[in-house]
Amino acid sequence: MSTQDAGADRYRWVKEGSLGAGRLRFGADYNPEQWSREVWRDDMRLMQRAGVNIVSLGIFSWALLEPRPGEWDFGWLDEIIDLLHESGIDIDLATATASPPPWMSRLHPEVLPVTEDGTVLHPGGRQHWRPTSPIFRFYGLRLVRKIAERYADHPALVAWHISNELGCHNVFDYSDDAARAFRTWLQDRYATLDELNDAWGTAFWSQRYAEWDEILPPRVAPTHLNPGRQLDFERFSSDALRDYLRAESAVLAEVTPSVPRTTNFMVTEVFPSIDYATWVDDVDFVSNDHYLRPGAGGRDELSFSANLTGNLALGRPWFLMEHATSAVNWRDVNTAKREGELARDALTHVGHGADAVCFFQWRQSRAGGERYHSAMVPHAGEDSRVYRDVAELGRTLTDLAPVTGTTRLPARVAILFDWESWWVAERDSHPSSRLRYRAEALDWYTALLDLGVRADVVPLDSCFDDYEVVIAPMLHVVSESVRSRLVAFVASGRELVVTYFSGIVDEHDRVWLGGYPGALRDLLGVLVEEFAPLLPDQRTALSNGATARVWTERVRLADESVTVLATYTDGDLEGAPAITRRRVDGGGATYVASDLGADGVRMVLSGLSADIPALQGDVRAAAGALEIVVRADERSEYCFRINRTDADVSSPLRGGIPLIEGDSDESDVRVPARGVVVTRAALGR
Repeated sequence: MSTQDAGADRYRWVKEGSLGAGRLRFGADYNPEQWSREVWRDDMRLMQRAGVNIVSLGIFSWALLEPRPGEWDFGWLDEIIDLLHESGIDIDLATATASPPPWMSRLHPEVLPVTEDGTVLHPGGRQHWRPTSPIFRFYGLRLVRKIAERYADHPALVAWHISNELGCHNVFDYSDDAARAFRTWLQDRYATLDELNDAWGTAFWSQRYAEWDEILPPRVAPTHLNPGRQLDFERFSSDALRDYLRAESAVLAEVTPSVPRTTNFMVTEVFPSIDYATWVDDVDFVSNDHYLRPGAGGRDELSFSANLTGNLALGRPWFLMEHATSAVNWRDVNTAKREGELARDALTHVGHGADAVCFFQWRQSRAGGERYHSAMVPHAGEDSRVYRDVAELGRTLTDLAPVTGTTRLPARVAILFDWESWWVAERDSHPSSRLRYRAEALDWYTALLDLGVRADVVPLDSCFDDYEVVIAPMLHVVSESVRSRLVAFVASGRELVVTYFSGIVDEHDRVWLGGYPGALRDLLGVLVEEFAPLLPDQRTALSNGATARVWTERVRLADESVTVLATYTDGDLEGAPAITRRRVDGGGATYVASDLGADGVRMVLSGLSADIPALQGDVRAAAGALEIVVRADERSEYCFRINRTDADVSSPLRGGIPLIEGDSDESDVRVPARGVVVTRAALGR
């Protein structure tokens, strides 16, 4: 199923509950089991003061709900749910299966996941379970049914939170359970062993399989593993967790058919392992967890992830299930957010379609592995900058109530994002181990922001027919169907930009023959016989002023309609084409044969903008100082001006009226440093 069709008939937003219609959701993961009942009462006061109207509850409570197999204790959960409801706070109730209790692995050590080198991952952290374990599934689904039956009719229940961050720590399991499930998955995918052997190229290194039982997960081996097997195991692992998601969802649908169901995706730069484009039709609304990367580029990466999440949600409202008020605890160095960043980060997600803004977590833990992870109520308590900023954000989200339910307007430019290319492009035994797929995509996104150009980050299987420009960074895996779609796009008079190491392999990770860039060679009108990756201390200059640091290619023109936009100016490739463009029926296909970083990409886009109006910046973006995101309904357009800088920026109002922040006159609005201004304009002006 393509992303544009995914979930088209089952989209359901969070129930209204105590809040009523027309309001943005605001809250956090709430873990009252860590605190005394005296603290619970204080939590209600502070939540109401901050404007909290929803919490995710019970995520890591299995050991308390079922202290021994088949022995249940819901008393404390009954009490806190009633207390929240009395306080006007709705509940996104978790199925509590994210982390099994200690008794399970004591009685059933066979549920524990196994790494590729055979190491058993023991309890003591979280997610110590195999996605394919029938024993874990028995206990997990039993718990889901118990919770669903108990709270099915509670008025505070407005959504189901299935498990939590599925696969965050256990996406790849190499156990015997996984081996059996992998074989079954392969038998469904390939009609015969002959078909599988052909897809994987098992004639190489005497790997041909004669029986299905000979196939194992890609465990540690003496040398490089079969790439086709690796790719299929990655697909299988994503699907195995999706299958478990479906199993829990089926129980909830049976017991509580009117309550919408979701699970928190992890659309972020640090988690490549699940192809979320294939999961969208298994949730009623999309949810995401995201944590800001400190330092240079972090703000743009947040925007990139929120943008992609919004397009997974097809422009409809989605739920920001987790982000941080300030520092996290799991990086090497965990820095606090600066003044204004708490609100800016949250409102960037809202601009890209989030109708719910939640944090991990409500109250900062006193003990446990995340005690230094920031929260809405920090260790310092309510008399703190973080809590004051939290309460201010709650008031801002109340002011933004008119945005609720609006959709994010599509841009004229799209960046294609493909999880499988992310997996395969960074594989071992490649020409260079220094390639970074998502970083390349982010460079193009950042360069567009720098130019004031609004762009959508869209999954590869999305419909991109309505875009004027499509950019395909390092689209390494290209099937025949994808190739045909791109050819048709260019033939219709639109513009395609493709980067290095694209079109190289098919959907089985088999090389397209005839020269690189393989499947896209004829469309781009170029031929590359050999790659020319750079050593760590090498640099190669281009005639447009850009510099390659990781990758170059010796490009040969293969079509008379191709023009050279830039050449290499030094090294072994001096004088050879580095950037080319082939004109096709009013459109064009541009090839960028080197990594150029955001600065170099900006030069490429600036050069193309003279011929391509969609690459010319929005005046409201103030020469790239602001990110512009637009949401709208049939009556109004809401423009989010997000300050990417540490200085105040002035932006033309263009008929808008500020809803939050910013001083304005008749023509301009001031966007404070690291701030966000939202303006509303009536459509048709």
